[in-house]
Amino acid sequence: MTTPDADTLRHLIAERADAQHAFLAELVKVPSDNPPGDCAPHAARAAELLEGLGHVVERHPVPADRVKAAGMISVTNLIVRHRFGDEGDSGPVIALNAHGDVVPPGEGWTRDPYGAEVVDGRMYGRGVAVSKSDFATYAFALDALKRSGLPLKGTVELHFTYDEEIGGEVGPGFILEQGLTRPDFALSAGFTYGVVVGHNGCLHLEVEVNGKSAHAALPFTGIDALEAANHILTALYAYRGTLKDKVSEVAGIGSPQLTVGLISGGINTNVVPDRVTFRLDRRIVPDESPEAVEDEVRQVISDAAAAFPKARVEVRRILLARPLVPSEGTTLLSSVLCRNASAVTGEEVKETGVPIYTDARLYAEAGVPVVLYGAGPHTIEEANGHRADENLLLSDLDKATLVVALTLRDLLA
Repeated sequence: MTTPDADTLRHLIAERADAQHAFLAELVKVPSDNPPGDCAPHAARAAELLEGLGHVVERHPVPADRVKAAGMISVTNLIVRHRFGDEGDSGPVIALNAHGDVVPPGEGWTRDPYGAEVVDGRMYGRGVAVSKSDFATYAFALDALKRSGLPLKGTVELHFTYDEEIGGEVGPGFILEQGLTRPDFALSAGFTYGVVVGHNGCLHLEVEVNGKSAHAALPFTGIDALEAANHILTALYAYRGTLKDKVSEVAGIGSPQLTVGLISGGINTNVVPDRVTFRLDRRIVPDESPEAVEDEVRQVISDAAAAFPKARVEVRRILLARPLVPSEGTTLLSSVLCRNASAVTGEEVKETGVPIYTDARLYAEAGVPVVLYGAGPHTIEEANGHRADENLLLSDLDKATLVVALTLRDLLA
């Protein structure tokens, strides 16, 4: 890519590459694990760093009762807005969204998960790829555009939020609901070598099976909640086996999945269990109706529970996240990103889908065309996302920053 604009932006980004890497390191060093979800301290540090870069930062704390209802301790969402051109100039509003909350580190690390250590060009730390990296990608792409002097028209907004790991309702969901933003396009955190135009949705259900306790010497005098739960679980696993026959038409998605991830119950070894609860995760491919999927799963549970009429079974919805479905509205955004990413990386970058779910869907539900693009390798597995020794090749951060800057230039020109 040899256009004068591209050369200017490449130079401006390279000029502050060390500062960008240090910026990311500071974000990694401040824990923002979710759970427990005490994320306001990280937002405070991020705001300081953004202001140090010359951005004007709006702080939007979420009311404590809503944060508590979401299962978190504190959330402050950050918004940066920069208008290009004169006040009367028209142009699109483009939002760039990344999340600062991360899953807890877990076991197996060979590096300090909050150390931001750089080894052989890779930075290690929880959230360095998912997605504190894109705080840096987006902030420094905007910084380069501001310093470029290019004749642009429109507004760039940075949305840095803190609840993606639990669904996004007090992050993007909150700022959209409150009318704090009305973008024409949105770009959410992603990786450097693919433009994500579709992803799975997700259904979380909690199933509670209630029976009646009894002495283990006289089990027939009770109602065994675990026996009933086991029958329901067997039915769910049989249902899971049928899902492989449904394959999404969106490349990269594959089939729906079902996992039972949590289970608890019982009183003691010598007591018939009177209560068992478990939670399941059903991934919803873009080709499916979320409502139909929930009805389908509930029917499997109901049919299995009928074999134990004395047990009482309750099913509660914990989460229903809709899939991100490719649409005509994302075509412009994805085509410009693919063109610029292919030129910068030197390989063909295509539209794809991913089997995870993200809070990007909340922009789509608000009628905003959204795709995912940011700093990272070809796959989340390469980055060890959500695993020990999460890492980011800093050269991918550099490339993604240039791609985003070029894409904003094209959309605002």
